[in-house]
Amino acid sequence: MKIGIVCYPTFGGSGVVATELGKALAQKGHQIHFITYIQPVRLNFFNENLFFHAVYVPTYPLFQQYPPYELALASKMVDVVLHEKLDILHVHYAIPHASAAYMAKQILATKNIHIPVVTTLHGTDITLVGKDASFEPVVTFSINQSDAVTTVSTSLKNDTYSHFEITNEIHVIPNFIDLERFKKQEKNHFKKAICPNDEKLLVHISNFRKVKRMNDVVSIFDLVRKDIPAKLLLIGDGPERINLEIQCRELGITDDVRMLGKLDAVEEVLSIADLFLMPSESESFGLSALEAMACEVPVISSDAGGIPELNLNGITGFTSKVGDVNQMAKNALYILQDDNLPTFRENALKRAKEFDLNEIVPSYEKIYEYAKNKLKK
Repeated sequence: MKIGIVCYPTFGGSGVVATELGKALAQKGHQIHFITYIQPVRLNFFNENLFFHAVYVPTYPLFQQYPPYELALASKMVDVVLHEKLDILHVHYAIPHASAAYMAKQILATKNIHIPVVTTLHGTDITLVGKDASFEPVVTFSINQSDAVTTVSTSLKNDTYSHFEITNEIHVIPNFIDLERFKKQEKNHFKKAICPNDEKLLVHISNFRKVKRMNDVVSIFDLVRKDIPAKLLLIGDGPERINLEIQCRELGITDDVRMLGKLDAVEEVLSIADLFLMPSESESFGLSALEAMACEVPVISSDAGGIPELNLNGITGFTSKVGDVNQMAKNALYILQDDNLPTFRENALKRAKEFDLNEIVPSYEKIYEYAKNKLKK
């Protein structure tokens, strides 16, 4: 099958999932064509079935403030479908990909080419951006006009039905993990360099936005380190970084906190971690938590969105109410006890194996066939 994948090429969850899905499908023999404005960050290896098509937005004085990316994207979709003879378009993140795909589909129909469109909703395109009155009518229309719609969790599916007048059926296909890449590695020298006195190592990975409640991450760590020797690694970057730096200085914990910036090989850091922190205000699934669990790292998280569907309370870690820093710190200390940590590590890995890409990717292949058959009716 020839599949066009439209996504954001960034470190965010939707772009990562879309890219990893494309790579997995290519390995199975499908021909995958990525369509976006720059090469996706995870599209980092050569495969004869992988192709990249850059979306170019012309620069004109009239477009200086608001370049018409959606129009350029729709035109590129039309071009790629025509010349690469695609069988299906799979767009990730509703805004603006689903509406651009609808436009491309209508243009192609005038050329007697009828291509099915699958839309995958990832989270903030529904729970945050999509609910904005400026976008809601277009988001609703685009979802309803898609030939198949998927979400990454039951929570996000329910949110979509609650926030929008959706008449289309929504299928839940959870995020997945490449267990060949994300697995615990022997990195004892790395652990020793960061934790020279055998301190416990806590890790957080995100894009450092307010919704991730980064200040709670630091507050949880501060409470933990008051009870046991510990270090904190923060992976990623974003608008909240300066506030985190100020918070760490005020708490006097800068020597125990390291900000590593954006890393590609996060599995190497996760391999030496003892605990993963995700106190987010909103999460549709929690992909970074799944990556941690695959590396045998238990999770302390909020109970927001789809996180409880992944992080099983009392088994793979603990979930708490959003903002309940004291409870999260208490649970963290319980997990980090030498008698408890091995069991939580084992449970985390066992749970992660349920999201093996080899188990999940076939669900997308079935959705593609579903969308193709629906279009024929």
